[in-house]
Amino acid sequence: MSLRKVKLTDSISIGDGEPVFVIAEIGINHNASMDVVKKIIDGAAVAGCNAVKFQKRTPEICVPKDQWLIERDTPWGRMTYIDYRHKMEFTKEQYGEIDAYCKEKGVVWTASCWDEPSVDFIEQFDVPFYKAASASLTDLPLLKKMKDTGKALIISTGMSTEDEISAAVDVLGLDKLLIAHATSTYPCAVEELNLRYIPELMKKYPNTPIGYSGHEVGLSTTWAAVAIGASFIERHITLDRSMWGTDQSASVEIGGMMRLVENIRDIEKALGDGVKKVYDSEMPIRKKLRLVK
Repeated sequence: MSLRKVKLTDSISIGDGEPVFVIAEIGINHNASMDVVKKIIDGAAVAGCNAVKFQKRTPEICVPKDQWLIERDTPWGRMTYIDYRHKMEFTKEQYGEIDAYCKEKGVVWTASCWDEPSVDFIEQFDVPFYKAASASLTDLPLLKKMKDTGKALIISTGMSTEDEISAAVDVLGLDKLLIAHATSTYPCAVEELNLRYIPELMKKYPNTPIGYSGHEVGLSTTWAAVAIGASFIERHITLDRSMWGTDQSASVEIGGMMRLVENIRDIEKALGDGVKKVYDSEMPIRKKLRLVK
């Protein structure tokens, strides 16, 4: 019987027999501040997260041209949308600093690349895996570009039909592929999380690690995803949910991330192996209370 497992590095795997892999998505919650980035990485490391994730875009490709010159208020004053998008992108030197800092803190990092040149950019840092955003699930050339690096690829299924998910899997193949159930609303109402789709994905792809990318407020529903079989978890992380930015309200603060990971580890222990047994700790109670031997 094949294992539902994907190897990321010589020492890191996701799937059967492995602890739940926890990804803290920094995304754009850094607001272009290296100081904020390092504080979030510190928090993710203390919380016990396995990885942090960024988003990488080439603004001229990812921003429709008719939106380039639309002005908006930002923490740096009023500016055009294209200038804002450039402001939010870290340089090669800054990513080099991030890479070194993550190594120092013992967490791996990766990025969701929103366009093909961004894949080439991130490849300079030899990340162990890629994550495709839900918005990119139908961008098959982009998915293939990430998969062709030879790295593991997580695809996220928010805002997607079953046919669109199947089409992506058909193009990518199942080797080194992981699939994350998601609903792409920020924040997402609990009645739209549809966690029961996780075991459906597990049935459809029996040898593929299935995970959960959550955008809800609160932690209990993410714990539920683990309890029903998610091999990996992704939640946005922030220093403060009241900070400026579109993803902050659907994010988890450091204290919450600590509780999230701690209780995931408790759930893993509590799930056990599914084999009925009588524990040594039960024997004194059995001897005392069982009337019919």
